[in-house]
Amino acid sequence: RLGAGGASLLRLAFAAVVLCAMCRPSLRKARPHWRLVAAFGLVVGLMNYSFYEAIARIPLGAAVTLEFAGPLGLAVLLSRRPADVAAAVVAAAGVVLITDPFGDPLDPAGAGLALAAGAAWALYILCAQATSKAFGNGDGLALALVVATAVPLVPGVAQAGLALVDPWLLAAGVGIALTGSVIPFSLETAALRRMDARVFGVLMSLEPVAAVLAGLLILAQGVGGADLAGMALVVAASLAVTRRPAAPEA
Repeated sequence: RLGAGGASLLRLAFAAVVLCAMCRPSLRKARPHWRLVAAFGLVVGLMNYSFYEAIARIPLGAAVTLEFAGPLGLAVLLSRRPADVAAAVVAAAGVVLITDPFGDPLDPAGAGLALAAGAAWALYILCAQATSKAFGNGDGLALALVVATAVPLVPGVAQAGLALVDPWLLAAGVGIALTGSVIPFSLETAALRRMDARVFGVLMSLEPVAAVLAGLLILAQGVGGADLAGMALVVAASLAVTRRPAAPEA
């Protein structure tokens, strides 16, 4: 009903309203970090809009799995242990299995948009960690979401039109904002104050598993043997990395 742009717009706009009401960020205190906030907001906006455009074209599990290429690549780049690189390779194998490259080919535009969302996801991890350290609370995230809303604004209005004022769709937008942005983004920024981006990036490998299960249970998108094998590899790689202490700082 809303299109990818309209759904992304409502999600980000309502999330920005809720977090700004909760945190009441000070623009004066945020002034020294305005470049970081702007970059964080741009990354969040691109990540969300690209993802919604992707799942409009390809199955949910495949989209999230391709998107995971971003945090997986970040985990490999930031790792200083050969075992962590090996675990990332195992997770990548699981990602490939879930994507099922030997079955029906994915829509190229959808796959490309999912990969673009993945690149933004990797940058999101770095920006979220820097923002959480700079602000120490939710102020930076709240302001970044205001900036992020500008990304899908024009395509969202163009795609959704008068559907943006439909009461039921507005209520759905509030629900998406709370469950898709306010709660997870707040928990992620809090987590990034307590762990390094390498471990966080691999922990995110559980998201493709959740997406495949959601596609099966909610959207009736089938799950085959390759999907189950891929999920097992991804979970095993996540456990291997997170059970090992981070490398000492140089």
